[in-house]
Order: sequence, then C-alpha cells, then structure tokens
Amino acid sequence: MTYLSTENLAKSYGLKPLFKGLTFGIAKGDKTALIAQNGTGKSTLLQILAGREVPDDGEVMVRNGIRIGFLEQEPQLDESMTISEFISQGSSEQAGIVQAYEKAAEEQARDYNPATQKAFDAATAAMDTANAWDYEQRLEQILGILNIHDLEQPIATLSGGERKRVALAFVLLDSPDLMILDEPTNHLDVEMIEWLESYLMKEKMTLLMVTHDRYFLDRVCNHILELEGSDLYHHKGNYQYFLQKRAEREEVRQTETAKAGQLLKKELEWMRRGPKARTTKSKSRISAFYKTKEKAENQSPDHELRLEANMARMGKQILEVDNVSKRFGDLVILDEFTYSFKRGERIGIIGKNGVGKSTFLNIITGQEPVDSGDIITGETIVFGHYRQQGLQIDEEMRVIDVLREIAEVIELADGKRISASQFLEHFMFTPEMQYTYASRLSGGEKRRLGLMMTLIRNPNFLILDEPTNDLDLMTLQKLEEFLLNFSGCLILVSHDRFFMDKLTDHYFVFEGDGVIRDHHGTYQEYREMIARQELERKKEKKKQSSPDAGQSGKNTSGKSGKGNLGSHTSGTGKNGGGNTGASHAGSAGKAALTHAEKKEYQSLEKEIAGLEREKEQVEEQLNSGEHDYAELEKLSVRYGEIEQEIDKKTMQWLELAERV
Repeated sequence: MTYLSTENLAKSYGLKPLFKGLTFGIAKGDKTALIAQNGTGKSTLLQILAGREVPDDGEVMVRNGIRIGFLEQEPQLDESMTISEFISQGSSEQAGIVQAYEKAAEEQARDYNPATQKAFDAATAAMDTANAWDYEQRLEQILGILNIHDLEQPIATLSGGERKRVALAFVLLDSPDLMILDEPTNHLDVEMIEWLESYLMKEKMTLLMVTHDRYFLDRVCNHILELEGSDLYHHKGNYQYFLQKRAEREEVRQTETAKAGQLLKKELEWMRRGPKARTTKSKSRISAFYKTKEKAENQSPDHELRLEANMARMGKQILEVDNVSKRFGDLVILDEFTYSFKRGERIGIIGKNGVGKSTFLNIITGQEPVDSGDIITGETIVFGHYRQQGLQIDEEMRVIDVLREIAEVIELADGKRISASQFLEHFMFTPEMQYTYASRLSGGEKRRLGLMMTLIRNPNFLILDEPTNDLDLMTLQKLEEFLLNFSGCLILVSHDRFFMDKLTDHYFVFEGDGVIRDHHGTYQEYREMIARQELERKKEKKKQSSPDAGQSGKNTSGKSGKGNLGSHTSGTGKNGGGNTGASHAGSAGKAALTHAEKKEYQSLEKEIAGLEREKEQVEEQLNSGEHDYAELEKLSVRYGEIEQEIDKKTMQWLELAERV
C-alpha cells in the first residue's frame, strides 16, 4: 500500500533550481532515507511532502486517511506555551483522546448520571479504538529518555537542542502513519540515539528521513533515495547496500568516461577538419560528437585530488600528562590522571554531557589551568583545536578571503600546491559560495568554514570537538578522507559513532568523578561490555534484595550513591537496621498517603527533576571555559547547594514512596 507518492516535483529559489522531475513513492512499512549534498534542497523537499511548502511544479499525493508527522531540522514552536501544553495540543490525536477520557472520568466521578456515564463510555471506546491506554506510560518513557523533565517549563526558555527534543517527543507520541524526520539525531547524546534506533526499528511505522548518522541509517533504514544532480536513484536496502551500489555505478561511469575519452580523440580530429553538415550521416556524427564530449567530461564529484596535509615536523616528545587533577567545587574532572601520547595516536573521547570532555581538551592545550600535576608539550607540537562553538569569523569578509587571510596556497605532503579556493571546493564550498559574504552563511556553513580554518593551518596535533554537526554525508566523507591521510596525532569528540570508529584507535571513556577508562576496541564493543556489566549488576542487586539476603542482617545494597533512588529503596533506611526484607514488609502496615501528602509526593518529583536539570546546566557552564575565577567560584557554590537540595528532597520523596 502506497502512503505517499510524487510526480515530477520541481522547486527553485530565484534562478537556482534545487530539484526537478522527482517521481517516487513511499509504501507502508518503508523506512526510507534521503541522501544528497547540501544545497540540493533536502529539507525543502521534506517541507513540501509534509504540506508546509508548495512545489513550483508537480504533485504530492497522500492516501486518504493517512496522518503525517513532521520533525523539522529547526522546529518553530509556539513560545507562549509550556512543554506540557505543546505536547498536549489538539493536533496530537492520541493526546486529545486521552484528555477527553480524563475529563469524562473526572465529570463522572464528580456527578454520576446517565449523561456523564454515556460520555465516559464514549471516551472509553475512543481509547480502545486509538489503542491509547499506554499513552501515559509512553509519554513518561519518551520524555525521560530525551531528558525532558520539567513539563511546566516555558518553550521560550528552551535552547535549540531542547526544542528539537521536545518536537521529537511530540512526533513520536502522536504515532502518525508516516513520520518525516529531518536530522532526528541532532542534539541527542549517544544513549538517546541508540534508544531512538531501537524504537524506530521495533515499531511498525513508515519513515522518511534525512540524517548524517551512518550507523543510524544502516540499522533503521531499508530503502535509500539518492539524489545526485537531477537524477534520483532507488536502493532497496540499508546504507551498506547503498554504498555497494553507488560504487558499482561509479565504476561503470568511469569505464564509460574512459571509452568516451578515447573516442573523443578520434572524433576531434574529424571535427577539426570542419565537416559540413550537409548529409544526414554528417549531422548525426556531429550530434554524436557533442554527446561523446559531454560524457567524456562527466567526471564524478568523487574524482578529486587526494588531500594529505604537509604538517609541521613532529619531534620525539609529543605530550605528557603527569598526575594531573582538576575539579570545580565538588565536580571532579581529572583525578591524578597520567598519560603519554605517542606519535600518530588517534583517540576518541566519549562520555555524558557535563563530565568534563571539553575541559580536558582545554587543559591539554594549556587554555585551562590544572589544580595539580604537569602538562609537558613537545617543542615541535602545533595544535589545531576546533571547538564545539566553532571559530570566530569576520562576517563582513567573503568566504574565500577568510581562508586566504590564513593561507593563499596550501602545500600538500607530496609537494603539490593547491589554492585556498581548491581547498574550499574539496569540502563542498562551490565557487559561487566562496564569494558569498560570511554573514549570509547558515549556522552549519559557518561551522564548516571554521573547520576549514583549523585544517588549513597544517597542525600536527589535531583536536576536534564535535566536528560532524551540521555536515551532510558527502562532506563527512571528505573530512574522513582528509583525517585518514593525516599522519599527526588526533583527538576526536563526537556523537557520530561511525565517524569515531573509522578514525580512532582507542577511546578515553569519561565515566564521571574523575574516572577515565582507556578502552581499546570499537564503540559498539564498549557498549556491549557496559551492557554485560549492567546485566551482572542487576542480577547481583536482585540476589541481594531477595528474602534470603535480607536474613543476613547486613546492608547488602552497597554504596548508595547520590541521587540513586534504586539503592535507597533496597537499603536499610534511616534506622540502620540490616534486614531489608523486614523493612519492605513493615511498609505494608504504614498509613496510606493523605491528599496533601500525595500532592507533596508529586511536587517533589518535579522539584527533583528541575534541580537535576539545573545541576546539568551548572556543570555545562563549569566545563565551558568561558568564565573567570570569580564566576567559577559562584557556580561551584551553587553546584554544592543543588546537590544538598537533591539529597534532601530525595529522602523526603523516598519516605513518601514507601507508603505509596
């Protein structure tokens, strides 16, 4: 069954055609990815399919009764709403059904009569038809995974990343027949991305999406639409299958181009003799000549120079980190960390937000002082440090002049020299874009230009903090090619698991509280190891909380840990008695919560979630490297206050939870 189809779609902006003649269909159960270079109108095409824009030509046909959910790359949300109001707004069919049921239930409980009973029965039937009984459970699960806790927070106060996650939650909860997602993994950490992968793989849904995350593509999609120039290619398979078929097509094109080149030489001699197009045969041959010429000049965009930087010479001493410690108040970044970097070493850095990854990079480059220990940098080391925030760019300059101010000509390792313009073109800045003022670039294009400014300096120790954000797949492949040929030291921080696995030898895993694990292997192997450890931990916890374990008279819950609700509930509580089994049995005899206590219980959940969120924000500010000592001192004090408040309110919540 076809949900959506298009016929000869075309769209231009001014004189620039984005695409034309696009004809394709999306069938029920298809999980389709659209792949194309930046500037070819991927987001515009999705807007047209979702009914947000009108094509210049052609038609979009949607089967009757099919509901479409659309996640924009940069969602525009109503700033007058709270998160709760946005998620519950009327355009979400299931949310409306759940709200109607809750209202009918309240009215029936308040004033039971035939009319309220009839309304309640109708609302119950609607819940059955929409299969909406698990809506609240799904709501709680999805919002929790996406780190959305304070539902009364105004939309106006959210960052761009938070808005994207709220919009994603809304689309997922609405359960549309066809889901159109534009860069759904942007602003998600790795754990969120992995959860979304699993969710979309298991759910019987129909998808069309644009994403640069290749692991995500490979695991979720079963259909690839590739837009190259004016041609649209269909690949019934995942990302690996697409790569195979594109390579085969490229091989055929190269063969045809080579043959056309040989034929062109012969035909060129005939054309130079100035044949007169008097006969039908001559006309046909002249026409064939121009077709052959066009085919011979049809070089693939992949047929470009191989960039290998002529980096600064690297001596024997690289970088030594000796017994270094760093903390902000109670937040420990490094705890007597020691490491000796080797020539040509490639390290990936992973860990949750707020554990100090960016601070660590600032420490080893000398931009952040340490509390104790030494950083010894070799005399020949030249750092190239690309930060998450990008680089400062003079927006009154043209793109080409921004690069020329650093270097007019770049010398490669093989002795060849290329211009700044050729370097930009290699990374998908067309000649037209190069003479555009930087102020007219999009946020993603400015970040890409900042990345070029880092690479063009020919460093021998590259540090790239989230370099893949806002890059399309084609540009990503160009960057990978450059970095694979880079012979210096490389440190990468990225949520792109494919990118990291391809370019790094091992990982520094920041686990919090100054603990850094050195993992030799792929990211997937690390996740599998963590999953096994988590399974063992759960088995051990279950064993310790069993009635037999309770008879021992000892606290078997181990370390409680701050904010760890699970360990408190299985522990001994305030009185210190060791019998966990007895404590659970005793709770059954306690009085039920009063109405006021129930409200306090619910309020505490929201307050704790709000404090956890503020704690994360303070951690990010502490790690940003943007504050002076006095500001850091204030932030550290506030961080300690938040932790105390969380502990206090958690204990209150636990005492009430025992009686729920």
